Amino acid sequence: MAVRIQTEDFDLSREVAALRAGQAQVGAVVSFVGTVRDINDGAGVSEMELEHYPGMTEKALEDIVDQAKTRWTIIDALVIHRVGPLKPLDQIVLVAVTSAHRGEAFSACEFIMDYLKTEAPFWKKEQTPDGARWVDARVTDDRALAKWGIASGNAAEPERPA
Repeated sequence: MAVRIQTEDFDLSREVAALRAGQAQVGAVVSFVGTVRDINDGAGVSEMELEHYPGMTEKALEDIVDQAKTRWTIIDALVIHRVGPLKPLDQIVLVAVTSAHRGEAFSACEFIMDYLKTEAPFWKKEQTPDGARWVDARVTDDRALAKWGIASGNAAEPERPA
């Protein structure tokens, strides 16, 4: 199991090949790559900057990979998350999971990614035509994590008109 926080880009093919190298028992590899969009919440995004707490962030990601390992029979997992300034189309995150069977790998990969979207100690700031803004947690991401039995509550429900 490996967790890396880095500024440099990653090569999906190379990372997946390294993850499964010499692992003849691997029958499934599931991966997710997240990228920077050029629009978010109706505004153009020219750059996204990701910040983290070194040491604390890696520990949090290692813990969630360990949780995935206790929930599903997986062989290996890799999480790479980039920090620093990123432009639209840049890769942000890679989650890759290997197992003997696809169902285990899909579930573990989705679980890890749902955690990353809500609980991982990263802070995102977008540059828009109106200036810089911090990216808030989304209710939909909290709901995604809740399906795994983890309550987040990082996002506030939108207020409804009276």
